[in-house]
Amino acid sequence: MSDSVKTRGYVARRKQDVEPTACPCGEAYRIITRRDSLTAGFHITHIQDSKRHFHKKTTEIYHILEGSGVLEIGDDRLELEPGLTILIEPGTPHRGYGDFKTIVVPVPAFDPEDEYLCEDDGAIDS
Repeated sequence: MSDSVKTRGYVARRKQDVEPTACPCGEAYRIITRRDSLTAGFHITHIQDSKRHFHKKTTEIYHILEGSGVLEIGDDRLELEPGLTILIEPGTPHRGYGDFKTIVVPVPAFDPEDEYLCEDDGAIDS
């Protein structure tokens, strides 16, 4: 298999062949993106004290791979541990604290135009 294969009907790509991207959450390896499919994406993200943000159109599924921390979702705080999976609905402000790695599956695929930072006091920018 070559470093990155995209052929009719599927995409195959290695994490080590993807450059990391800085984002409000930390550093993301966006392995499957909108260029591959509009249906969903697949990111591996290293989160260390991310910025509070939300998406108007995107549902995100987080699966904690390693490390520990807290995921602030709306007014709730979830203690994180490997193996925990969380679905975050559109419009829900969220951010992570600590030092952890997570798989993030955005549905539909991540669109940078659908990422909105929140004010420090928790109010949402529109």
